[in-house]
Amino acid sequence: MTNFEFFNPTKIVFGTETIAKLDQLVPANARVMILLGGESARKNGTVAEVRAALGSREVHEFNGIEPNPTYETLMQAVEIIRAEKLDFLLAVGGGSVIDGTKFIAAAVPFAGEPWDILTTFGQTITSALPFGTVLTLPATGSEMNHGAVITQKATHTKLPFMNPLVFPQFSILDPSKTFTLPTRQIANGVVDAFVHTVEQYLTYPVNGMVQDRYAEGLLNILIEIGPKVLANPQDYDLRANLMWAATQALNGLIGAGVPQDWSTHMIGHELTALFDIDHARTLAIVLPANLVLRSESKREKLLQYADRVWHITAGTEEERIAAAINKTREFFEAMGIKTRLADYDLGAAVIDTVIAKLEAHGMTALGERQDVTLAMSRQILENSL
Repeated sequence: MTNFEFFNPTKIVFGTETIAKLDQLVPANARVMILLGGESARKNGTVAEVRAALGSREVHEFNGIEPNPTYETLMQAVEIIRAEKLDFLLAVGGGSVIDGTKFIAAAVPFAGEPWDILTTFGQTITSALPFGTVLTLPATGSEMNHGAVITQKATHTKLPFMNPLVFPQFSILDPSKTFTLPTRQIANGVVDAFVHTVEQYLTYPVNGMVQDRYAEGLLNILIEIGPKVLANPQDYDLRANLMWAATQALNGLIGAGVPQDWSTHMIGHELTALFDIDHARTLAIVLPANLVLRSESKREKLLQYADRVWHITAGTEEERIAAAINKTREFFEAMGIKTRLADYDLGAAVIDTVIAKLEAHGMTALGERQDVTLAMSRQILENSL
């Protein structure tokens, strides 16, 4: 495996009835902003639990962070926090709320134009407000990493950023808080975690035995429990394993010391920004076509994937690779997630627009070998029709 440095300072508090521990986790004199998405966390009582745990601390709320958090909305929160001189943030929600909170944490003390945080992919961040999270939707792993993705609604631009200063100080993971989630969101979460794992695993071998087996274990777990979590929404153990698998899929461990791809995500981001398709669903559209087109450069890992994840051992190498990719598509479809652009009423006419956005955002050499050119991205989209 290649050289690497691994650092993850986020404290995880996992299990039922753990929200009360906020009293120990948040400084006693903190002036807190709670960041929220929709109304689900309020309706299921989570916000009331959070407020009770925070006790006599000064607490403000900001509602309305979108499923794809927008710069415009987040900047409203930034201005309130600056005006009220708040000094601790608490994200209560899923990955979008946490991503938005990371941006807000960096933007409040930022001296220049905060959009520069995105255009420099986080390299210009020099300080950030401290924050924690109460996770209510397992999917993105944002609760235990230092990355986020933000959309500028005015320009249909969706960009990622990373910086060690935006690791959450802590994250509370209570699987029982996911019992009331809609089926669509749970299905999205399973697929999101699955593709996060694939992006760090299906590249080329570097003898990262620990990382490979760890990734394969996560994929096998998601395949096993994916349909079950949809069918048994009140099963605590299923929800607990999904929540922890989604966190592990993107907390840095399986990607340490191995090549990573992320081309599926970069192409998917453009589809979300342009056409407002759920993030996980764009991944399900792009990944199978991406793997088919690049099956030769990913041959060794695809054969390993076929064997260890899908238990496909019969047939020629080409047949096993094709079968593994088909199994991947079938898994997404079984989760209720369609895998073709046509399923979202999009045809060939949109491809030029997507490619133009990729070019404008500098996404001209993607993938673990930086060989996914714009021409190849075009072909991936054509194969996704």
